[in-house]
Amino acid sequence: MFAKEIYVQRRAELKARVGEGLILLFGNNDAPSNYPANAYRFRQDSCFLYFFGQKREGLVGVIDVDNDKEYIFGDDIDIDDIIWTGYVPSVSDLATEVGVSNTAPMAELQTVVNSAKAKGQTIHFVPQCRHDLMIQLADLVGIHPLQSKEKASVKLIKAIVDMRAVKKAEEVAELKKAADIGYMMHTTAQKLCAEGVTEKYIAGVIEGIAMSYGDRCSFQSILSMHGEIQHGYPSHSPMEAGRLMLCDAGAETDENYCSDNTRVTPISGKFTQRQRDIYGAVEAAHDWVIENAKPDVKWLDMHLGACRIITDHLKAIGLMKGDTEEAVRAGAHAMFMPHGLGHMMGLDVHDMEGLGQNFVGFDDEVQPSTQFGLNCLRCGRRLQKGFVMTDEPGIYFIPHLIDLWRSEKKHTDFINYDAVEAFKDFGGVRLEDDIIITDSGCEIIGDKIIPYHIDEVEELIRK
Repeated sequence: MFAKEIYVQRRAELKARVGEGLILLFGNNDAPSNYPANAYRFRQDSCFLYFFGQKREGLVGVIDVDNDKEYIFGDDIDIDDIIWTGYVPSVSDLATEVGVSNTAPMAELQTVVNSAKAKGQTIHFVPQCRHDLMIQLADLVGIHPLQSKEKASVKLIKAIVDMRAVKKAEEVAELKKAADIGYMMHTTAQKLCAEGVTEKYIAGVIEGIAMSYGDRCSFQSILSMHGEIQHGYPSHSPMEAGRLMLCDAGAETDENYCSDNTRVTPISGKFTQRQRDIYGAVEAAHDWVIENAKPDVKWLDMHLGACRIITDHLKAIGLMKGDTEEAVRAGAHAMFMPHGLGHMMGLDVHDMEGLGQNFVGFDDEVQPSTQFGLNCLRCGRRLQKGFVMTDEPGIYFIPHLIDLWRSEKKHTDFINYDAVEAFKDFGGVRLEDDIIITDSGCEIIGDKIIPYHIDEVEELIRK
């Protein structure tokens, strides 16, 4: 947990931004896996963490802007809980640690909300992604449980996004810790990558690193020879010579700040020429973004620039053709890169995505697209100093997508389908690093950069 003053200041700023009403910020509850006593490992809600800091389940933070009061609602644990989990500080003690002076049992939350409604106060809340909290919110404010998104406070969402998007010094320090753990995870995966070793084994080892040095993995690890599958989770399949292993994984620190990196490793120890051609295209796009991302540049333009570089490289090896600008404008390149360039990152690996992607990544100037591929861009707005983004271009050969587009004669002016046919067994390549926007540019977060240049990767494996 950060210093008490940080949470006090954050809540004061939120009050000033929202201006009026009653703000409800729900912490998470335990979630059963397959029966009540066997719960998923607890992870606190990120907005609650940001403003109230505490990681205990069953808490709700309330900020009464009009009366300048702050509360934490929750029930103290009893001796039955203590027997199984050990002593947990009282709700009052937890509140004091983060500078909150008012606490009450959860049953009294309804009374406070009813009083606010009777006085005509606006009740502000953010969308809920857990069904138990949807029901709790619905009971409190009188909406249908599935209406938490449409009834959420836009003013509160925008205030939180503006605050959390710009990372402060204490947050950057945590992100660097997460990056250091990510470095250990990915270099270990690169070293373990060899014929006969299973995907599951490597994933298990690196997930152990995340838990040993931090709090947990920042998301379910993607590790597969089938790099063309965007979320290719590890199987018990042994690594096969001549193929590529794609590893997309990251860690959370004890304060729950995240890392998210992707690396591709040749299972035989050296890239073939065909693999070098595709990998080199992705590497060029990745590095171009790092050279050009800076304050006031639109992330949409970073995405489109990376797509142009990928298109040029695919043209050079005969997989695409025609005018690059026209091909990218038409979305022909999206058969090879059907996702966006990257996303914001912080307390959530897809930072604040649960608040609504349009509020997080877009604004009045830049709106989401409906075009295939571009519709998966999670952020298009202008960058600001302190934004943390993932730079993750990729090239994928997805057999079912290739067959579909070819049968539809789609983008035949730009795609050489006969040449692409020979790559249907290739898999995919993605390179991903976490960057922070600085005064005049950007830099990769972390003291060490996970090897990704071809010669560096091959040398690491050789050693």
